[in-house]
Amino acid sequence: MRVAIVVLVVVAAVQARADKIEDLARQLRSDPDYKVRLSAALNLGKLGDKRAISALIDGVSDADKTIRAVSVAALGRLVDGSVPAADREAALAALDGAARNDADPGVKAQAQKALESLSVRVYVEIGPMADTTRRGGEVVAVMRRELVASLGRRAPSYQTRWPFGRAPSDADLKKHGTTGFFVDASITQLEAKGSHVACGVSMILATYPGKSMFGFLKGNGEIDAGGPQAMSECVTAVLDDLVGSKIVPTIQARVP
Repeated sequence: MRVAIVVLVVVAAVQARADKIEDLARQLRSDPDYKVRLSAALNLGKLGDKRAISALIDGVSDADKTIRAVSVAALGRLVDGSVPAADREAALAALDGAARNDADPGVKAQAQKALESLSVRVYVEIGPMADTTRRGGEVVAVMRRELVASLGRRAPSYQTRWPFGRAPSDADLKKHGTTGFFVDASITQLEAKGSHVACGVSMILATYPGKSMFGFLKGNGEIDAGGPQAMSECVTAVLDDLVGSKIVPTIQARVP
């Protein structure tokens, strides 16, 4: 019985915290009193709950300069590699806009400081993928998605989409203190006999945007699993293994 009571208390505390975040977010977004909005922004930053990020992004465009300054500072503390890519990109875009265009010099400076604390250390441009066997057309269609997912699991701080729009130039990378890499993959073997599937994948690792190759990797795999997904499962398993055992460690060794 005592355990049940503890569980209920924890659940109630979590629910109360969720309700508080929602209430503060609503206040920041829509309360007509700037003092209430300011208090909400301050508390959202202090609570450290990443569900506040969306409301704080809205706070960056508040009519009051103090609320904008508090919001950009809070985003600088809250946004990290664990934040979903879409939220991170939206936060970085809001901070970049404030650093460039806010009417108040203090807000611009605070936004620039927040941006610098969230600098993208590693950007990985993903290539188009290919199939030299001419048997894995459908598999190629999922390879890029799986490569992005694998990098997200093994190196969540790496960015495969440039947060500021189009793919970055060399000047863009230097401006943000970012090291760029290019990764591409090809299916080199794809054979199926009954339920047995054998596959091979080659990958290249290069600088970006110069695309000077410094790594050529190969991997092979076999699975015994019938069905239409067997080829995809074999290829993506080899791809994931190469990312974890070779791609990420090699990139880490080259990042200043």
